Amino acid sequence: MTVPELLPLFCFGFDGTEPPDPVREFLNDGLGGVILFKRNLRNLEQICTLTADLHRHAAGPLLVGADQEGGRVVRLPPPFLSIPPAATLGRIDDPALTRALACAVGRELRAAGFTWNLAPVLDVHTNPDNPIIGDRAFSSDPRRVARLALATVRGFDDAGILTTGKHFPGHGDTATDSHLTLPVSTQPQDRWRAVEFLPFREAIRAGIPGILVAHLNCPALDPAAPSSLSRIILTEILRGELGFDGVIVSDDLEMRAIVDRFDIGEAAVRFLEAGGDLILVCRDPARQRSAVAAVEAAVRTGRLSRRGLDASLERLARFRARISPQSLGVETARAVVGADLHRALLARVLAAQSSGLA
Repeated sequence: MTVPELLPLFCFGFDGTEPPDPVREFLNDGLGGVILFKRNLRNLEQICTLTADLHRHAAGPLLVGADQEGGRVVRLPPPFLSIPPAATLGRIDDPALTRALACAVGRELRAAGFTWNLAPVLDVHTNPDNPIIGDRAFSSDPRRVARLALATVRGFDDAGILTTGKHFPGHGDTATDSHLTLPVSTQPQDRWRAVEFLPFREAIRAGIPGILVAHLNCPALDPAAPSSLSRIILTEILRGELGFDGVIVSDDLEMRAIVDRFDIGEAAVRFLEAGGDLILVCRDPARQRSAVAAVEAAVRTGRLSRRGLDASLERLARFRARISPQSLGVETARAVVGADLHRALLARVLAAQSSGLA
């Protein structure tokens, strides 16, 4: 397989407010997606110009993604809707309101050229000392997490935005941050299945198209490999036991949970060997090139099978085929972003919060 044939397996990020030349070249050759962060997004006009540029250079339907969860994980600046954290919506526990709010966020994303939101969080917040999940989770009750996460998925689907639930197999019971180290999640297998897996299982039954896998040490599930590089966790559990046939997305392979332990190219190959589909490398162009080169070399030597990669490419093609045509432009975005209806929905949430429901 050639590099252009393999590029749909990758999603890259970059510094600055314009795509650098290497990213443009990857887009021209078939890059599957681009993920944008606060560092890329300044104001409505610049965002619309940037996303239009990305779509224009892409070889096909492009995943233009962001982590627009709400609370402390919001990438887009005002006047984009900034909703409360998931925990607030969990305390209100109104699926219809949660769905409507997600739809409003999704309409704004879509109007600004995004096609994909890396949300909702499906983690169950069971460890009060967790530094990375906390109020990003809807609840410590897995059934409430499932109920509100599914409402969120449906809201984004109403708006034409693809979703990806995270962070499988469950990041809620950890005490460290995988951006900085490899967290350990020590619960036994029966606890994983009764608590952490429940929201993912329900989301899979409801047809969620993507699931992002965390970088965790889960000794009861696989004592030998991080969760994101584990064939037991990705193929035997997520695909086999839970029946997921959508796109498995890696968390950023530049996180220290991975790069402190593996060469980035080796990590990319191991992720695909484990059963993953879409590789995130969110910043460093040298690491991005290394990851692509390592995957191409692994195909050439036979380490990665054509059959497995064809299955991943087919799943990604189905995922990207759900991206519907957009009418892009600043004027279109101005009519949607910060619309009165969206502000009214947010006011309802804030009123429920102040009345004690949240």
